[in-house]
Amino acid sequence: MTETTPPSEVRKPIPKGAGNIWTDIGPVLVFVIVFNVMQNYTDETGPFSKQTAIFWATGLFMASVAAAIGYTLLKGRKLPPMLIITGIVVMVFGGLTLWLQDETFAFIKPTIINVLFAVTILGSLAIGRNIWKTAFEHAFQMPDHAWKIFALRWAAFYIVLAILNEVLWRNFSKEFWVNSKLFLSIPLAIAFMAINLPFLMKHNIERPEDADGEKKAGDAA
Repeated sequence: MTETTPPSEVRKPIPKGAGNIWTDIGPVLVFVIVFNVMQNYTDETGPFSKQTAIFWATGLFMASVAAAIGYTLLKGRKLPPMLIITGIVVMVFGGLTLWLQDETFAFIKPTIINVLFAVTILGSLAIGRNIWKTAFEHAFQMPDHAWKIFALRWAAFYIVLAILNEVLWRNFSKEFWVNSKLFLSIPLAIAFMAINLPFLMKHNIERPEDADGEKKAGDAA
């Protein structure tokens, strides 16, 4: 299925522009922590209770996502398409959750986000513009066939996450669903990235400027 890149052109991935991990997992941590802290309140009718935990967590999650977007803009970085999609869906479905006081919108939000991610990737491939290549070519240089495979893998992974979210919120407790974001979703994402690392190392092509840098360093030594 895959073409093998000549060994002479392959180098290890270049770890530039990896991004700030806190803008990725920070909002999730806020959501999980706030929800679990609210579980300690025994008041059944007041604004601070187990019944309102999901709404407080959702509101602060929305604020955290907005802060992550603001931080990215403040750093002078271009907003990644996936962050834009996440921001829109979070604000729309989070807003509906708070406005209608219906936690169902919070439950289905991850499903919508992951499906949109997959559709965006597949749609970009269909029109011949690989959005995954656009997003990561600052860090890796690979042949087009490798970028296509890499994008398809992520599209499939997002579909799996969407299905997993539907299974979790429909069949398990609210508490389990919330905490699964930390003990299941994030570890799965890390494992998936680790699985793809050999593929990236195999197909990454050394840039001319990096070769010049290595040569100069060798001459200096």
